[in-house]
Amino acid sequence: MHYLTGEQYTYLAGEINALYHEAAVKAGISDSVQNILYAICERGDRCPQSEICKLTGISRQTINSAVRKLERDGIVRLEQGKGRNTVVCLTEEGKRFAAEKISPLFEIEEKIWGEWTAEERQQYLRLTKKYRDALERHLKTML
Repeated sequence: MHYLTGEQYTYLAGEINALYHEAAVKAGISDSVQNILYAICERGDRCPQSEICKLTGISRQTINSAVRKLERDGIVRLEQGKGRNTVVCLTEEGKRFAAEKISPLFEIEEKIWGEWTAEERQQYLRLTKKYRDALERHLKTML
């Protein structure tokens, strides 16, 4: 059974994903590259590859493939992290590239957050976390 609010959520989430895809197309990059660079920029120009997987929901194989291409293009360099973890770091060229391709997204998101009251921002975050936590809890009971 589908509930109207569930369908509305799915539709809205799909529309939001489509808008981020449109941003990637306008920037001339793939969705996965946009997501990877976004995650790295959020973490201050360097991020463990395993964390990129968690933050983006993109498979390890896809992340690895995209990161290798970014490395060949001189956008990122890889450093050894703790244990077997690799840290993906923006090069100087990568910082310029991210400033051009990713920073506009951050600016748009900041505008949106700035249009909301502090109460609206907190309510959105609280309800999104509540949804995420419930989804995680219920998915554990599947098969």
